[in-house]
Amino acid sequence: MFELKDKVALITGARRGMGKAHALALANQGAKVAVTDIDLDECEEVAAEIKSNGGHAAAFKMDVSNKSEIEKVFDEAVKKFGRMDILVNNAGIYAPKSALDITEEEWDKLIDINLKGEFFCAQKAAKEMAKNKWGRIINIASIASGQVGVGIAGGAHYTASKGGIIGMTESLAVEWAGLGITVNAIGPGAIDTPMIQDAQITKEAMDGLLQRVPLKRIGRSEEVAAMVVFLASEESSYITGATFYVDGGWLAV
Repeated sequence: MFELKDKVALITGARRGMGKAHALALANQGAKVAVTDIDLDECEEVAAEIKSNGGHAAAFKMDVSNKSEIEKVFDEAVKKFGRMDILVNNAGIYAPKSALDITEEEWDKLIDINLKGEFFCAQKAAKEMAKNKWGRIINIASIASGQVGVGIAGGAHYTASKGGIIGMTESLAVEWAGLGITVNAIGPGAIDTPMIQDAQITKEAMDGLLQRVPLKRIGRSEEVAAMVVFLASEESSYITGATFYVDGGWLAV
């Protein structure tokens, strides 16, 4: 099960954290992986790790907020590997700030990376996947995405982007089902990533957060990557337009 041999996957935001975990997990199942992010050297390190384990990978510098760069890198990846089967839209930023103080520039930057970037990566990937009538697009959203009772003080722009991802996922799933492409989203809860570490959440705030999680611990990137592998595989063939929360039971409380 979950065999991905000869499939080609592109992961955005793959130089560290969850993106790196997704790249390694897909490679472990046999996929050829295009590792993309804004820092080429760190992408090369991830690609080298995949190769050292006997996998196939290539590194590309890509800023997902730049549509022309998306077009260029996807074309290079297809030229390198011959096709495109799986996209993991993982790239994103979190820059907490009071809603009273968010500037237009800060709003646009976050939306451009977190939401616009996912759309244009999905659009470009779908054009390639349609050629083979098979594709898996996996969009990384968040538990803080609306309608589930999880808001983040200081995260109005972030949660707006993540809610947009879920709405977009559902619409793309409807449009592209006839092309043999499934489109699903994952909403991680509290996951131990560099982005969370960079947010410098206080111990008191983290303890309070974990009180809301039945499993009483923060999640690991690899636990989200396991869901990515499932949604990328043939075993998920009858699932599209869905959002899967990997949250330690947070939403069950």
